[in-house]
Amino acid sequence: MTDGPGQGNRSFARVYDDHLVQVFRFLSYRTSSRDLAEDLTQVTFEKALRAWPRYDPRKGAVLTWLLAIARNVLIDHLRADRGDVRLDDERAQTITTPDEPRLGPSSELASALSVLSDREREILGLRFGADLQGPEIAALTGLTLANVQQILSRSLRKLRSQLEPDGPRT
Repeated sequence: MTDGPGQGNRSFARVYDDHLVQVFRFLSYRTSSRDLAEDLTQVTFEKALRAWPRYDPRKGAVLTWLLAIARNVLIDHLRADRGDVRLDDERAQTITTPDEPRLGPSSELASALSVLSDREREILGLRFGADLQGPEIAALTGLTLANVQQILSRSLRKLRSQLEPDGPRT
């Protein structure tokens, strides 16, 4: 775990190191663009650093707090760009160089994700991008655990049908 917010920027640096990949992966599931996900991750951590003195660990885990900030950053971005950038716009995808590690979804998965609704992509991003469990997703989104599980199940079936159009492989 981390030291409390009272420990200043040093403990925030540890929070950054511990959760950078999860925040980035969540945003990459939502944007399908590596560059945009990187930009939004940067904004998320800038806002989190400014708000760090107000973080209260009794109200929730630091990752949940960071993902709430990331969701708000994404919403703000979409409102500012209204109509200019779609989350599932295939043209927004970037190509990684061979020596650049791929942290977000593969191009095949990004394409399959584009058929899902925003809510379905968000739930999948929280589960597989940010590695949250059902109860944590429910708390973060305000949905019931049963609803989260249903959305996950339905979304995974849709993805499977996109990735394996001839049915499950044996």
